[in-house]
Amino acid sequence: MEMEIRFPDGKKVEALFGDFTVRTDQPIVDGGSGTAPSPFDLFLASIGTCTGYYVLSFCQKNNIPTENITLHASMQRNPKTHLVERCDITIRIPDDFPQKYEKAVIKAAETCTVKRHLQNPPTIDIKVATH
Repeated sequence: MEMEIRFPDGKKVEALFGDFTVRTDQPIVDGGSGTAPSPFDLFLASIGTCTGYYVLSFCQKNNIPTENITLHASMQRNPKTHLVERCDITIRIPDDFPQKYEKAVIKAAETCTVKRHLQNPPTIDIKVATH
């Protein structure tokens, strides 16, 4: 996958890839205008949405209605490093969710690609090049 990263104005940064543009901004308190999520907030949201995708796919495959299923993600940061040390995701299911699928939906959620990348992180190499 290839992406172009641009700086439209202020503290805004956007990523262009395929037919998509993902816009980010910083909160007002950090000098941004608060018009979009921060890049780090998008990163955290990707954990939840990826997990949600695998829960959704599992339910669709097993003909389980999803309108009353939600996920709740809670991130705990280290107060000294400000890095996230723990992410707890709770799959909230309705009373009529088939009990026989509870462990299986957790197993499906754990196959999230973002989670697997965090457990085996890629090498990130940064360099400078002229146009």
